[in-house]
Amino acid sequence: MVVEGLMNVFGDPLVILFIAIGVIVGIIFGSIPGLTATMAIVMFLPVTYTMTSTQGISMLIALYIGGISGGLISAILLNIPGTPSSVATCFDGRPLAEKGQAAKALGVGVVFSFIGTVVGVLLLIVISPLLASLAIKFGPYEYCSLAIFSLSLVITLSGKDLVKGLIGAIIGALLATVGLSPIDSRQRFTFGSADLTAGFKLLVLLIGLFAVTEVIKYAGQVRKPEKIEIESGVKMKGIGFTAKEFFSQIFNCIRSALVGVGIGILPGIGGGVSCMISYTVAKNSSKHPEKFGTGIIDGVVASESANNGTIGGAMIPLLSLGIPGDPATAMLLGGLMVHNVSPGPLIFDKNGAVVYGIFFAMIISAVMMMIFMLVGMRGFIKVLNIPKNFLLPAIVVLCCIGAIGDSNRIFDVWGVLIFGLLGFGLLKAGIPSSPMILGFILGPMFEENLRKASQLASSDSAFRHPIFFLFMIVTVIVVFMSLRSNKKAAQAENSIASE
Repeated sequence: MVVEGLMNVFGDPLVILFIAIGVIVGIIFGSIPGLTATMAIVMFLPVTYTMTSTQGISMLIALYIGGISGGLISAILLNIPGTPSSVATCFDGRPLAEKGQAAKALGVGVVFSFIGTVVGVLLLIVISPLLASLAIKFGPYEYCSLAIFSLSLVITLSGKDLVKGLIGAIIGALLATVGLSPIDSRQRFTFGSADLTAGFKLLVLLIGLFAVTEVIKYAGQVRKPEKIEIESGVKMKGIGFTAKEFFSQIFNCIRSALVGVGIGILPGIGGGVSCMISYTVAKNSSKHPEKFGTGIIDGVVASESANNGTIGGAMIPLLSLGIPGDPATAMLLGGLMVHNVSPGPLIFDKNGAVVYGIFFAMIISAVMMMIFMLVGMRGFIKVLNIPKNFLLPAIVVLCCIGAIGDSNRIFDVWGVLIFGLLGFGLLKAGIPSSPMILGFILGPMFEENLRKASQLASSDSAFRHPIFFLFMIVTVIVVFMSLRSNKKAAQAENSIASE
C-alpha cells in the first residue's frame, strides 16, 4: 500500500501540478484577512469532482496546508491574522516588522511552519494506524462514550460563556435530526418536504456558516473602511535569519509542534487555540519572558510551529475515527466522502493506497509551501492590496455552485444562504459556531450508538467494555478541569474589574 500510494502521487504529473496550484491558492487565501483555509477548500471542492481520488484529495490537502501557513504574511505585515491560527504570530511578528526586521519575521515563520507541518505529518503516520487498529474494537458503547467525550469539549470551545456554547451545540444537534432517524428511518421535522427528508448536508452547513457569514459580516462593515498600510518593500536575503538563530529555536519548535499535534487531535479546537497555548508555554518557559510581545523570534516560532503541527494532529482523528479536528478538516471530511473514501477504523484496509497518498501529498505540500513562500514573498504581499469587494461576490457564486455540485439540489443553495444568515445571527448574539458544528457532526453518532447500546444492554452489559468507562472517566475529568479553569478566569476578571 505504501508503494502504491507513492506511485499514485509521483506517478501522475497532474497530482504534483494540482498540489502546486493548491498550495499557491491556499497561501493567497490564508494571507488575505477573512479568507481562510476553510473557505479555500469550500471554493475548490467542486473543482475536484471530476478528478481522481488522489488528485482531488491531494489538492484539498495542499489548500489546507497553504491556507494555514499563509496567515503569517498578513499577521506580520498588517498585524491582522489572515487565519485564526495566526493570532499569536501578531504578538511578536508585527513588532519585528516595525523594527525593520520583517524579512526575518517572515523567514522564521515560513521555515518553522514547514518544520511544524513535517512533525505533525510524521506523528500522523505513526499514530493513525495505531488508533485505527484500536478503533476497530469499538462498538456502540465505545462510540457512544467517544461522542460524549467529544461533546464535552463544548465547555472548552465556549470560552467564557458556557450557556451560549451549549446553545450552539444544541442548535447543531437539532439541525442534524432533520430527515430520517437512524435505525428505524422515521421522518423527523420534514413538514412534508421531500427535500428535508434527506436532511441538511454538512458541506452546506459549513459553507453557510463560514463563507456566507463572512461575506455578510464584511458587508456590514463596508461603510467603515479600515486604513491598512502594507509594508511592500520587504527584501529577502537567504531565508531571512542566521543558522545560529535557527538552532537556538529547535527545542522551542519541537515543543510547540507537539503542543499543536496534541491540540489538533482534540475534536473541534484547532490552530487558533494551539498557537495561543504554545505561545504561552514558550513565554512561561523562557528565561526572558518580558521580551515576548516586543519582537523576538521565539514567539513567531512557537505560534507557527504549533498551528502547522495542528494540521497533522487534526488529521489523526479524521482518518482514524472519522471525526474532524477543526473546521478545515470538517471540509476535508466532505471531500473524502465525495471521492468515495470513508474515514474510520477500516480506512487503512479499504483505502490504504489513498491514505498513504495523502501522507506523501502532505509532505510535498509542505516543501512546496516553504519554497513558494520564500521565493514569492513579494508577490504574495501585493495580493493583499486586492479589494475584498471584488473577491467576496465571486466567493458567494462559487460557494453556491459547490453546494449544488454536492447533491445536485437547488435546495442546498437556499440552505447555504439560510445557514449564512443563521451564522450571522449567532455572531451578533455572541454564540460561537464551533460548538454548533461539533453538535451537528457528533449528534447523529451519539444518537445512533446510544440506541444500539440500549438495545444491547440486556444481553451485553456495559461492564464488559473497559474503553467505555475509560472515555467516561476522561470526560468527567475534562468537564471538571474546564469548569474550574473557567471559574478561575471569571474570578480573575472580577478581581481586576474591582481594582
